[in-house]
Amino acid sequence: MSKVLVLYYSSYGHIETLAEAVAEGARSAGATVDVKRVPETAPLDVAKAAFFKLDQQAPVAAVADLANYDAIIVGTPTRFGRISSQMATFLDQAGGLWMSGALNGKVGGAFTSTASQHGGQETTLFSVITNLLHFGMVIVGLPYSHQGQMTLDEIVGGAPYGATTIAGGQGQRQPSAIELEGARHQGALIARTANKLFA
Repeated sequence: MSKVLVLYYSSYGHIETLAEAVAEGARSAGATVDVKRVPETAPLDVAKAAFFKLDQQAPVAAVADLANYDAIIVGTPTRFGRISSQMATFLDQAGGLWMSGALNGKVGGAFTSTASQHGGQETTLFSVITNLLHFGMVIVGLPYSHQGQMTLDEIVGGAPYGATTIAGGQGQRQPSAIELEGARHQGALIARTANKLFA
């Protein structure tokens, strides 16, 4: 079966929670899954003053790790409608992998969070997907087979381009049951795609 990396950055734990759900979905499809996070680039005193969640259990990834997986699912919060600087810094160091073609043909996907319902979820997903396409990866999003993203009964994240959650302006909202199901659904789809490509 395929090897899947769920690679994320999370300031306040929302993306960390989604990452675990994505991993759960990938494991349900039979993949071997690792969850890793990218290094924090904010100075420690700044991170503490902003109440960042610094006690995350996932090990910190190295750029070279990316070549060891059949699929890489990238999660990052939005920063003004685009990828976070922490994730961008990490991916910017992958030039050697790009040059060697080490990621060509691997499966990729993206997930994100925003403070508000219209806070740039889709543009952030596209900013991740753009990176993955430059690496030569095959992209799997979150199709409408996850019907929860179509509900009108509650505010909910999710887009055809990837799983999302809405955190609230103060980070007060945690991923909902529908959003977590979307993350699991995407993780399973990506793992099944990788299983077929790398069987």
